[in-house]
Amino acid sequence: MIKRILPPLASGVLFGAGLALGGMTNPARVRGFLDIFGNWDPTLAFVMGGAVIVMAVAWRFRERMAHPLFAEKFSLPDRTDLTGKLIGGSALFGIGWGIAGLCPGPGVAALVIEPASAAIFVIAMLAGMGIVRLTEGNA
Repeated sequence: MIKRILPPLASGVLFGAGLALGGMTNPARVRGFLDIFGNWDPTLAFVMGGAVIVMAVAWRFRERMAHPLFAEKFSLPDRTDLTGKLIGGSALFGIGWGIAGLCPGPGVAALVIEPASAAIFVIAMLAGMGIVRLTEGNA
């Protein structure tokens, strides 16, 4: 049980700490990145660049591994098609991200730093996820 729960928990805590350290739990910083014609803040570009570097290294390690350390097989995407649902969902995600200045990871991490304002975002996010599940029959 611990072997199953501890790795994702540790990964989530590390991810959240990195987001908090990078200032990504501050909606004003994210909106500043999106404001390319105003007072542009490049911090998010550096955070994303750091994530890309870490993922590139991890991807090279994955190629040499028969299976993950804590699972029987790798869970990799198996679809390459673009659907209207994917494009529409991506657009909604981007619009919500621009308005709120948060996406799911930083939103949950912000619950630790600023629970009152982050809770509104997280509740709305969970409500949206629930509505999608109900309308698609995945409940």
